[in-house]
Formats: sequence, C-alpha cells, structure tokens
Amino acid sequence: MTAPPAYDAHADWYEEYTKVASSYMDRVRVHLAELLGPGAGRCLDLCCGGGAQAGTIRELGWTPVGADLSRGQLRWARSRLPVAAADATRLPIRDASVPAVACVLAHTDLPDYAAVLREAGRVLAPGGRLVHVGVHPCFVGAFADRSDADLITINTRYADTARTFDAWAPHGVRARVGAWHVPLADLLNAVVDAGLRIDRVAESSPNGIADVFALRAVKVTS
Repeated sequence: MTAPPAYDAHADWYEEYTKVASSYMDRVRVHLAELLGPGAGRCLDLCCGGGAQAGTIRELGWTPVGADLSRGQLRWARSRLPVAAADATRLPIRDASVPAVACVLAHTDLPDYAAVLREAGRVLAPGGRLVHVGVHPCFVGAFADRSDADLITINTRYADTARTFDAWAPHGVRARVGAWHVPLADLLNAVVDAGLRIDRVAESSPNGIADVFALRAVKVTS
C-alpha cells in the first residue's frame, strides 16, 4: 500500500533527512505529544517508517508498536520499537484491541488514506484515540509553490488527487517517492466515515503559513 520499493530505495537517505529537517520534526512531535497525551497500553504507530516517533510515544507512557510495508525503513525502526511488515489497510490486529493509533507524516504516501483510517477505526477500542499528523492539506503539495517563504501560491491542481512526483523542492522527499494529495474535506470526511469523532485540531508553521496539520479523533462508542 505504501509502495515499498520507493521508500526502500531511499530509507537511509530519509533517516538522515529527518535529522536535517529537525525544526520541522520538532513541531511534528509537539503536535503528536499534545494530541496523543499521556496514556498506558499499546499505541500503534501506523506507517511507522523508521520509527522516528517511538520515543515521543514512549515518553507519554504508551508502549509503541509499529507497522509499515517498507522493509528498508523497518531496518531502522526495529531498534526503536517492535514492528511488523504489514499493509496499513489489512493489519494483523484484532478488532477493538488497541487504545491508541498514531499516523504521522504518512497520509500522502498512501493511495487510499480513507481505507487506512477505516482500518484504524477497526482496531481501536471503543473510546480509543487516533492522532493524525501530516503535511497541511491546503498549503503543501504539488499544487502549492512554497519557493517564496512569505507567499504561498495555490493553483487549480488542489483538486487533483492522483499521485505525482512534482514538487517545488526538487531534491526533497516528494521528488523521490511521490505523493497522493488528500484535500481537507476528503481527509475530515474520511475520519468521520471511519466511525471516529474529531475532538481537536491543530496546525503550525515556520512563518505564519501553516505547513503541518494535525487532529485527534475518538472511536465512537455504541
């Protein structure tokens, strides 16, 4: 589901890239920590990649476990948390068995994020929480020219959800592995359709124009 050959080929590069983009990753972790909050029991790090979020999850009291298709990235993740190579739409996890799921910087790597959210809803226990942290669906993508830090230009490609390798930064992640765009309405509706109730949203930016969007949703109890 996450096109493992693409990330397998760039797993070592991506590990170093996340260190270079440290200020961005710091904001991502702040959103994750604030929305996930303290807890106990397992937190599924869905599409965990190299396991970069495991430390934050563990510091909150949770026991992180990861799932991803990229075996290249799982080489890095195994030293940080228990992991399984698994399709995010067909997880080897029982229904209603985990109290928390975190999906961080992954939704643009998935051709059907709605299906992933439905699977997250399936494995969440009643009252369990999902935390999504990702690039901002309105201001980051092939449709957004961010070459001027003070002026983001949005074009008509905002409505295009097809995978693309086009990116304003030709040497970044998306030029290497591509991206699927999920418009804001599609993202929010997919959360609700997965049986989850959104109870908190957040966004942040380096300069006043948001590049990170995050939300917390709770599994609806019957």
